[in-house]
Amino acid sequence: MKYKATVTIKLKKGVLNPEGRTIKRALEFLGYEVEDVNTYKMIDLILNGESEEEVYKKVEEMCQKLLANPVIHDYEIKVERL
Repeated sequence: MKYKATVTIKLKKGVLNPEGRTIKRALEFLGYEVEDVNTYKMIDLILNGESEEEVYKKVEEMCQKLLANPVIHDYEIKVERL
């Protein structure tokens, strides 16, 4: 069966976010009042598997090995059948 896994990766609380800070300054320069800006990375993966649990485990392994840095990132995984 085919599944779509969406991984949302964000910086852990307390880790500096220079991209978010730059966007905030640019928005303020344009006249918008913004309290804070956080940026996230989303990755969609299409893969085959026997079950949602199996796909989730594969994607979890991918996150730990490559997609996220566990020192500075938190991530969430959502799996759905196509």
